Formats: sequence, structure tokens, C-alpha cells
Amino acid sequence: MKKASKNSGNRIDKGRPDESSPDESSKMRMGIEAAIRRIPKGKVSTYGAVARAAGLPGAARLVAKVLHRGFGLPWQRVLGAGGEIKLRGDSAIEQRLHLEAEGVRFRGRRVDMKQHEVKFGSASVRPHGSSPTR
Repeated sequence: MKKASKNSGNRIDKGRPDESSPDESSKMRMGIEAAIRRIPKGKVSTYGAVARAAGLPGAARLVAKVLHRGFGLPWQRVLGAGGEIKLRGDSAIEQRLHLEAEGVRFRGRRVDMKQHEVKFGSASVRPHGSSPTR
């Protein structure tokens, strides 16, 4: 019979969002939601880029989780790497139709990322009504 190590019951994994305090989880969710809302109509981003814009590099799956649980977010503007729609079935068709209605062009099954990818931190992503800093 193996003995449990002395400190094994006291480990805290700070890298896992599900184990964060409620305040920390709320801050992460709000940061992700804010980044998603900064994607303008006719532009798209990836799960990973949204995570980085929210200050959470490597948290692409958390972005997907927030989108799944969130309401009122422009969910159709967030794609997989390379502009791929990650949803399946009717949801994938719905996402494509929403994007096409916003003027987003596809190259085959992927969004033309050179034309439509938003670059967080650039002037094109400033909130409406704000002016550039000088």
C-alpha cells in the first residue's frame, strides 16, 4: 500500500480556471466577454487570439466555454485556428450564414483571415466613440 505524500492534499493548481476563486473566475469571464465584444461586425478572431487579448494566453478552451454559456455575445465571430468553423451540423451552417450576412468572405470552408481577422490592440478594434491616444 502506497502512502500519500505529505503535501499532496494541499496542492493548488493555479493554471486551471475551474479551480479559481469566484472573483477570479468572474474577472476571467468578463475579460473574455469584453474581448469578444471588441470584434467588429465583418471581422473575426480565433479562440486563442481572444484568450490572449483577455490576458489569458493558452486559454482557448475557456473562451469556448464562455461562448457556450454566454448570452448576447457575437459568438459567430470567434473561429478555430486558421479561420475554421469548429461547430458542427446546423450550428456550423448557422455560423457561416451569420458571418456571410456581415460581409465575411470564405475561401472554401475557412474564413479569409487575411481580409477579416481583427488584430487586437490595433486602432481598428477600439471601442466605438474612443479616439486614438497621441
